[in-house]
Amino acid sequence: MTQRIRAGLATLMGVALAFALACGEHQGPGTIEGAALPAAVVASRAAAQAETARSLAERSFSATPARQVLFGDLHVHTTFSADAFMMGLPIQQGEGTHPIADACDFARYCSAVDFWSITDHAEALTPRRWQETIDTVRQCNAMAGDPGNPDVVALLGWEWTQIGRTPEAHYGHKNVILREWEEGRVPARPIHSASFATQAMRQKPDWRQRWLLPLGDWENRQLYFDMITYLGELRDTPLCPDDVPVHELPADCSEGAATPDVLYRKLDEWAFDSFVIPHGTTWGIYTPPGSAWDKQLNAKMHDPARQTLIEVFSGHGNSEEYRSFREVEFAADGAATCPFIQGDYEPCCHRAGEIIRSRCEDPTSPECEQRVADARTNFLAAGAQGRLTVPGAQVQDWGNCGTCPDCFLPAFNYRPRGAAQYILALSNFDDPADPLRFRFGFLASSDNHSARPGTGYKEYGRLYNTEARGPRDATWYDRVNEGVPRDPSLVSVPIEEAARHLQQFQLLDFERQASFFLTGGLVGLHAEGRGRDAVWNALQQRAVYGTSGERILLWFDLLNAPGGVVAMGGDAKLAETPIFRVRAAGSFKQLPGCPEVSRNGLSAERLERLCRGECYHPSEERHRITRIEVVRIRPQDRSGEPVDELIEDPWRTLRCPPDPSGCTVEFDDPDFLAENREILYYVRAIQEPTPAVNAGLLRCETDAEGRCIDVDPCYGDYRTSREEDCLAPNEERAWSSPIWVGPGYSFAAPAAAPVATP
Repeated sequence: MTQRIRAGLATLMGVALAFALACGEHQGPGTIEGAALPAAVVASRAAAQAETARSLAERSFSATPARQVLFGDLHVHTTFSADAFMMGLPIQQGEGTHPIADACDFARYCSAVDFWSITDHAEALTPRRWQETIDTVRQCNAMAGDPGNPDVVALLGWEWTQIGRTPEAHYGHKNVILREWEEGRVPARPIHSASFATQAMRQKPDWRQRWLLPLGDWENRQLYFDMITYLGELRDTPLCPDDVPVHELPADCSEGAATPDVLYRKLDEWAFDSFVIPHGTTWGIYTPPGSAWDKQLNAKMHDPARQTLIEVFSGHGNSEEYRSFREVEFAADGAATCPFIQGDYEPCCHRAGEIIRSRCEDPTSPECEQRVADARTNFLAAGAQGRLTVPGAQVQDWGNCGTCPDCFLPAFNYRPRGAAQYILALSNFDDPADPLRFRFGFLASSDNHSARPGTGYKEYGRLYNTEARGPRDATWYDRVNEGVPRDPSLVSVPIEEAARHLQQFQLLDFERQASFFLTGGLVGLHAEGRGRDAVWNALQQRAVYGTSGERILLWFDLLNAPGGVVAMGGDAKLAETPIFRVRAAGSFKQLPGCPEVSRNGLSAERLERLCRGECYHPSEERHRITRIEVVRIRPQDRSGEPVDELIEDPWRTLRCPPDPSGCTVEFDDPDFLAENREILYYVRAIQEPTPAVNAGLLRCETDAEGRCIDVDPCYGDYRTSREEDCLAPNEERAWSSPIWVGPGYSFAAPAAAPVATP
């Protein structure tokens, strides 16, 4: 009888599954609704910036700049990314699918950016999805008006999402941005990382995804059926064979490159203009403790022609600032050891031991000390999944371990040897006569996963404009976390035991990460026009800067180079003291709601779904720039030179007058000649404090010494209200690209040097 019942249930489940699969629909690219903005609206943006530029130029007795400042977002995901699809599920407090057509309308009518690029994860892009992506980018550009003066430029690209299990095997995430989008001028396939993440996306959904999701949320069942179809389409796409030239691969396969050198080789074979932009270089949610960028500075793993820009800020936090603390140390035999507390920084391996200590009956006993030591060892052996080795530990138990306590909006579980400052301080002396160094221009973007380029224009909508997500109620919290060790244990457990029955998405610490998700940054660039070529040339010249989301205007120039003024991103050789000038103006204060052009451009229903009632809507009043911070970095001049001594942050702090129209300052470096080495300089323009989503991060309660003694997380799940934006004061800022200055008389600059700015 039991066997009959089981057989009947199996048949019933099979029929139901077939029904679910039959009902699942392909999630396509959507439909772009809005037409191009009126030319007068586009012109007014440039006019407002030009007026500020003229005002700053007059104060510094300089000519009016020939270039205009454009703002954009080069890191945007849609439902074509598997993680974005998951975030859109109603059980995760998501709002459904957001295809690439949404990004075009959002960029034009919600955030009003000048350019953006699609960067869906290549791991999830089937040939059909890639072609739909290309077609929609073409359509977005075709609807943008005059190609030489469009209202918005949409660039084509993808994300190469590499995750290594060990520090030695981890190279991180890189966005590939393409110049062209016309037929025959783009790769036939995006190139994924061929890592274990690729394989994880191709696993069959477990029973919870197949049955529990649609049955438990029947009202939204279609979305779950569509997700099953979505994953099936990915599994049905074969992986391309290795070591076959890209032009000889089958048209219907999924192409991979396991390491950066293979990615560069494949891009060379395609021979199309492209950038490779690293991002998330300090993120610890998936990056193994101890990861460092040193291994990427060599002729094999670095492409100095394509990899010329780096993302220093996004909706996942700041990756700019280097700190000397270490999340792990390695003994002479290579064994990982757990460091003690370093100033205000506590490694999470240390905190793991202290959580176990708090569960001991006698915290000072030898038995307890052994449990503490085992907990720290198990934590490190687990890599980025260390939290699972301490069963029952709650978010509050971890305090603010792993956080850079004095960094500006730091990325979660900070990896300091991935910071942009550390990266720029490195040198490779394989050729002593010509050391290899990274030459990165700085930019920022959103890394948004709901087809919303440029989300930082207003601080609202935490669950829409950031990546904070989580189960919508206690029941779904239990279902999503089924199998995760929940009961406190007196001892820690090895990761093999802790993660034995877990799904891939359960391994990462999304609960704590939710407090670190931000609305995201923007790319600012100095361009000679608005079209694709102007945008591309500015990126190629490193005439770029990043902002934390606000449209801050920034110019940074070396005034006395032999060949004339050198703007941010450029190089020079000097035989005298370098003299620099910085000009900055704060972003426009925003009016509530959406302007008339947005209300007229989209239907009321679509405007509400995409913009949620708020659009970029500038007033005529600007926020004040309070100060300019100068950072000076001396790249290594000899092998093994300690990096800690080479990064001076801030090297100078220059106060600005209380003038909302902008700030102009000059400075020099009287020690430059005595140093007799290359030095790079960049600046930060700091804006007056304003409220920002999640700017309080874990919202620490501190003691008299300023140390965090308790946290009040801003959860992505039901424990924090959907309407709560978790606002806290924040000093928005802009980061210039560096200027490199070396000793000597000859002048050198990147190809097509930027036109002099005011």
